[in-house]
Formats: sequence, C-alpha cells, structure tokens
Amino acid sequence: MKNSFVMLLLFAAAAFALAQTPAGTAVPMLTPDNTIGKRVAACVACHKVEDQVTRDGYFPRIAGKPAGYLANQLINFREGRRQYPLMTYMVSHLSDAYLLEMAEHFAAIRAPYPPPVAAAESAAVMARGRQLALEGDRQRDVPACIACHGARLTGIAPTLPGIVGLPRDYLNAQFGAWKNRSRQAARPDCMAGIVERLSAADVGAVSAWLSSQAVPADSRPEPALAASLPLRCGSVAGGGQ
Repeated sequence: MKNSFVMLLLFAAAAFALAQTPAGTAVPMLTPDNTIGKRVAACVACHKVEDQVTRDGYFPRIAGKPAGYLANQLINFREGRRQYPLMTYMVSHLSDAYLLEMAEHFAAIRAPYPPPVAAAESAAVMARGRQLALEGDRQRDVPACIACHGARLTGIAPTLPGIVGLPRDYLNAQFGAWKNRSRQAARPDCMAGIVERLSAADVGAVSAWLSSQAVPADSRPEPALAASLPLRCGSVAGGGQ
C-alpha cells in the first residue's frame, strides 16, 4: 500500500535524524499528519475546492457531490469502467473502504460556485437544451435530466450526481466518453443507453443549457428520490423501473 510506503519513509527519516543528533540532545517526536484532508491533497491539484473552484477545463467539481456517487466513480476507475490513466494509477491499489472514506470527505465540503457562463448559441438551441433537461424527448425515449438528477439538478443522495455548475467542455467530454464506451457504469448502464438516443446536436444543446444555468443557493443533493427512476440503472440502489 502507498500509505505504508510513505510511513516507512517517515520512520527512516526519523531514524536518520536520531543518528545525527548529539548525545543528550532532546529529539522532537515525528508525528506525521495522517488526516484524510492531507491524504487526498493530490486530488485537489486537479479537482479544485473551496475558493479555488472555477468553471474552466475538463476536471469536474467533486466537492459536495453525493458520497455514493463519488465512491462508485472511484471504483469504476479502479475496475477499468472509466478510462483516465492518472486516476486509474492513483486508485488501483485502494480498497472500497478507503475509496468511500475519500468520497465522504469530498461530499462533506460545501464551497461556493462561480457565476455561470453564457453560451453563445441561438435561442432555438437553448430551447432544445432546456426541453431535454426539464422535459426530455418522449419520441426518442429520452427522460428529462431532472428525472434522475433532481428537480434542481443538484443530484440525489446517495448515488446520483448534480450536473448543474459543470463546465460545458467537461459535459461534452463525458457524453463523448459514453458514446465511445470509454466511460461505463454498472449494468444496466442507463446513461450509455440515453446517450445512444441523442444526436450530436442534442448533446451540444443540453450541455450549452446546463452549463449556462446558475447553481441554486442551496446546492446540496436532494436527500432521496421523490419517485422511481424512469429506467433501470445498475449504479443506483433499487435500480429504477
């Protein structure tokens, strides 16, 4: 385990310091900070939190996301259902319990969101995006985003993420990842099925609309599903219909 290796280095450093200390000199105790906040410091380099949060780039906000969702994604990286070499390397040897501890740490963080960025799209494109997010498309058997991600699109505990406040580039990248199967979830993979029914224009419209919406003042995930999911999802307890 990486933690064990780090501790071994710390003890080796302590032994070396003791050997170099003149006899009779008091040696301060080495007490490494092993809190979860310190152990996940590497995560914050990409997934900014608190006053560092921006809407730029391809790295999603993880602060405040439901713990069950974050844990599922870490497991998906470890098991190869999601593809990003750096993430896979970081979690490849970590247990489910450790990944859940990490997830619970980030889920508990409450940080402000930056203001939304207006999308340079036509009124028709934005209207289509709004329709898909709030109403869905019955002809294509595409449920509304709010049916799974909550009425305020801030997610539903414990396993459904918020999708408001995410950068458009990131949203488009994830739609593409589901489309080419480089991102997967526990079967049945409901998002993969939905993305198959969306055209490239629909993806662009819904990502434009979502990324341009202001995040509600209370950005916490909803505590529970108000109704059953419109389709079966392997990552969600109960699985939906």
